[in-house]
Amino acid sequence: MIGNYSLTAFFCISKMKKLLPILISMVVQSQFTLFAQNRELDSIRAEIDKHPARDTTRFRLIRNYTMEAVNNNTSLIQPYVNEMISISKEKGYLRGLQIAYSTQETYFADRGDFPKAFLYADSAFTAFEGDTSKAAIIEKAFLHHNVGIDNFKIGNYEASINHYMQAAEILETKKPASLPFVYEGIAEVYDKLLQDDKSVEYDKKAIASAEKYGTPIIIAGRYLNYITRLINRKQFKEAESLLNKVEPITKQNNKPIQSFLFYECKGQILQGKKQFNEAIAYLNQANAYAHINDDIYQQLAILNTLANCHIDAGQLDKARLYLDTLLNKSASHEMKTYRLDAYTLFAKWYENKLDYKSANEYLNKKLELSDTIMSDEMKEKVTMMETRYKVAGKDREIEGLITEKKIQALQIRQRNTLNYLLIGSLIALLIISMLGYRNYQSRQKLQQAKIAELETEKQLTATEAVLKGEEQERTRLAKDLHDGLGGMLSGIKFSLSNMKENLIMTPDNAQAFERSIDMLDSSIKEMRRVAHNMMPEILLKYGLDTALKEFCNEINRSNATQITYQSIGMDGAHIPQTTAINIYRVAQELVNNAMKHAVAENILVQLHLSDQEKLLTLTVEDDGKGFDTTLLQQPTGMGWQSIQNRVEFLKGKTDIQSSPNSGTSVMIEIAI
Repeated sequence: MIGNYSLTAFFCISKMKKLLPILISMVVQSQFTLFAQNRELDSIRAEIDKHPARDTTRFRLIRNYTMEAVNNNTSLIQPYVNEMISISKEKGYLRGLQIAYSTQETYFADRGDFPKAFLYADSAFTAFEGDTSKAAIIEKAFLHHNVGIDNFKIGNYEASINHYMQAAEILETKKPASLPFVYEGIAEVYDKLLQDDKSVEYDKKAIASAEKYGTPIIIAGRYLNYITRLINRKQFKEAESLLNKVEPITKQNNKPIQSFLFYECKGQILQGKKQFNEAIAYLNQANAYAHINDDIYQQLAILNTLANCHIDAGQLDKARLYLDTLLNKSASHEMKTYRLDAYTLFAKWYENKLDYKSANEYLNKKLELSDTIMSDEMKEKVTMMETRYKVAGKDREIEGLITEKKIQALQIRQRNTLNYLLIGSLIALLIISMLGYRNYQSRQKLQQAKIAELETEKQLTATEAVLKGEEQERTRLAKDLHDGLGGMLSGIKFSLSNMKENLIMTPDNAQAFERSIDMLDSSIKEMRRVAHNMMPEILLKYGLDTALKEFCNEINRSNATQITYQSIGMDGAHIPQTTAINIYRVAQELVNNAMKHAVAENILVQLHLSDQEKLLTLTVEDDGKGFDTTLLQQPTGMGWQSIQNRVEFLKGKTDIQSSPNSGTSVMIEIAI
């Protein structure tokens, strides 16, 4: 025992010696950063003291100080901001009130006092009312962005996306260089709502916009936030590659917020590699930066990460300290998302302690809170806000074209009148008028065509939002069934199996107990089958061809009907995921119709990809009782309407051949 203990101690000391240079370097760097920031703030305060007169010059100096100090741990900012407010009121300086109230909102939000932050935000919005100057409009957009962040932090995603969209609408025309920050915020909302496609879309828009307008440090910041979401999705390889790319820029500029993100991401990647000692060293450095910033949101984020890392490292006692702090702080600051994370980690902690009852209690708390935060109504409202934002953009473009058309018509009339007066010749006037009228008609047609194109695009955008929302809801429900309910049922089965070994039962009771476990097994299998049908994992992993083949085989195994599947030219074919999902849903609906309505005994499903024409053809034929195809021109059920919407969204063509008692053939062509 003594010998083993000595070897273990020697190993730990050796590991610490390797980590010691890293730890020392991190501590020195953070202390140097804090020293440099304090020295700069001291210099600005000295300039303020040299100018005691309460005028716009003193206001400007105080503003410079608050802009530098608002994101740092300083207790000296409050008297200065209050002085900004009093000077502005004395001088009737509306711009000063806008700046001071907005600064107060940021200060209190960073420290987790959201009720005060929202009060000052309301005061700031009131101060912006009626001010049509460009500077005020841009500052109002920034305020919308900040309030969007605050609502995101407390889990109010509906209000968050509303403020982000208002900020984006202003900045698109007034200051597009600031759009990366707004797009990044929208990506965070969709990430929390488990809508990964939308999250990635806005993250890439943020990065593209930053690369177009921003400095290297702004570009690095957008990559760092994208990296955090890659880590959340366990995409460590891509995350590490991007982190190595931005590391030189981050360390060179040494900004506290970005340094926090860098060290947190580095620690999480090392955690994913199971290098726990190195991971904890980097996470502790991130924790130090979170306290330099005095940002409660960052402090909760790193508490969550540290607790998770210590659990994975088997250091449960240390993990419990971080978990208790995380739960208490998230509750006191009303940050629901981190309270949700605390419940998840408590369940994991108790599971490692083999206390499955307590683990299950925290899982139930997590599910209850998750339903509150990410309700279907919330997701629908967020999606509708984004759709309204996109449609509003199209409407503005259409209005611009109509105005341009009116201006062009007026210019043509003026030009014709001027030509009449100058030339004075009837023949020349007729020729010019004819040419002008012809030109006017051509432009009218072009403008009408452009307007029609935009109207069609707007309808397609709305259709796309509906279809994506349907697939995202199927995915969410499938995940909830498989991961939530499935996990709970498996836990119950495990508990019952353990109980059986410790119970003394009569043969009849033992037989009844076994039947109950068999019924529980059947329930688990049925639940997994339903989850698989809602969003087949095989479709996402192996593609359309394999998914359709498995779908047909599943029907054959059930003996419901005889179905034959054929695929031509699909070997190694890459079909875009959106197209694949919609084709799969169309095939499902057509087969179900053949079985349910046509009472078919034999069904043929054929998928054909033409390399030359880049054309994907889906054919579904059956020997059922058929129907009158003219009935499809009348309003029909949801099934056929769903097929039509998906085919129109993919810009495809549909050919239906059927008549009573002669079977049905449906062929759909999609350009790839």
